[in-house]
Amino acid sequence: MPSIELRTRQSLALTPRLQQSVRLLQLSALEFQQELRTALDTNPFLEYDSSEAEDVALAGTTPGEGEDANAPPAVDTLAAAEPDGVPAESAGSDTLESAGQDDMPADFSGDYGSRNSMRQNGDADGSDPADWARSQPTLREQLHDALRLYRLDDRDRAVARFIIEALDDDGYLRQSLADLADSVDLEPTLTEEELLVALRLVQALDRPGLGARSLSECLALQINALPANTPGRDVARQIAEHHLERLARREQAELQKQIGCSAEELRVACALVRKLDPKPGNCYGRTEDNYVVPDVIVRQVRNKWVVSINPAVQPRARIHRMYAQLFAQSAGASRSPLAQQLQEARWLIRNAQQRFDTIQRVAECIVAHQKAFFLYGEIALKPMVLRDVADELGLHESTISRATGNKYMATPRGIFEFKHFFPRELGTESGGTCSAAAVRALLKEMIAAENTRDPLSDVTLAKMLADQGVLVARRTVAKYRHLMKVPPAELRRQL
Repeated sequence: MPSIELRTRQSLALTPRLQQSVRLLQLSALEFQQELRTALDTNPFLEYDSSEAEDVALAGTTPGEGEDANAPPAVDTLAAAEPDGVPAESAGSDTLESAGQDDMPADFSGDYGSRNSMRQNGDADGSDPADWARSQPTLREQLHDALRLYRLDDRDRAVARFIIEALDDDGYLRQSLADLADSVDLEPTLTEEELLVALRLVQALDRPGLGARSLSECLALQINALPANTPGRDVARQIAEHHLERLARREQAELQKQIGCSAEELRVACALVRKLDPKPGNCYGRTEDNYVVPDVIVRQVRNKWVVSINPAVQPRARIHRMYAQLFAQSAGASRSPLAQQLQEARWLIRNAQQRFDTIQRVAECIVAHQKAFFLYGEIALKPMVLRDVADELGLHESTISRATGNKYMATPRGIFEFKHFFPRELGTESGGTCSAAAVRALLKEMIAAENTRDPLSDVTLAKMLADQGVLVARRTVAKYRHLMKVPPAELRRQL
């Protein structure tokens, strides 16, 4: 017989504030800046904090004696107030800032709306300094500049510009001339012969090899640009034009038979071909701006490694004191739709502060475990897993995973992702352990010191590692070699 009864039980549930905290923690530095920028634009209770801050050197300098490099950013009493309380009177209420913020992103310096409008109007004072930072021209910019030096009629110049725009980023023209002719609307109709003439002009504008339609043509263009008395030039041209596959397979005897040259001439020609650039377009700048902003900075201060949050990724924001006071004094404030926005503003400030605190704690733990890396490099990396950090900090392993994902650390040895410091553990002959990163570093040193005429095979490398007490299989060596983008032994051999 069906019945109705009440039962009580306990269960875990993610509150909206906890959901926001989890989401902010897993964001990268740039994504967090965008998140806060959006909140500043949409929430009337948030404002940019333009108060004066002390100068902080982001790299290559050490804090003064009176500075505490590990001190977390200051957050005043409003962050600890009750959600429906009246804001405090202090000028720095609900502040999210770091000590030293002169390196703030341009989007957060001054009034956001007016700064954007100045950029759009082309005002010099409001221009983004990053626009001037990239001085290296792109492939197409370089070719267009070189084309201006030639006296051409309008039609020939337009065809040459069309060829330049059709090039790939590596400098190759991978569309056929027939397809290009069909895609251009000119009067009279553009012919393949005109395109070929324009292509020859583009190939002569800058670096030899640009505008090639195949690897063979690219190498041949570079060989033709060499002085006529270059040793092995004629044989190298024949190899580039007709025998690249045999060269890749290292069929030396067949190459010598087909070309009809001596062994010494073939050796010189092969060495010349291998020195050529197969992708000449890659030496130019790229149009995309792919860069990494470190979340923390590691510096050595009096023989101690100190971790601090990068001020550039910590934009300053606070509760708008006047708006919050007026809202708290209004009748029926708790029932107003604006109450939710004020609550969200306070949550954002607190969760953002918690995000930086967690990232710094995790970074400090990583640095403490991997001190040898900062002194000796990759070969000194120790095996470490997320659980090691979670147990030491008293946090859940999933929290550590979010705090290390898409987070970067600036060190004297370069910028590394947090996850770089968690290499896999490998066993040794003595029963100890070493990290996979250390094994890759050993392999790199062995390959760098090998005889190029008799390179080390994967089996030999595995035996050499075993002699040093590191037990790895041949397939593991092959996998690590592939990760390091090192070709196999037969392709590393030089005659």
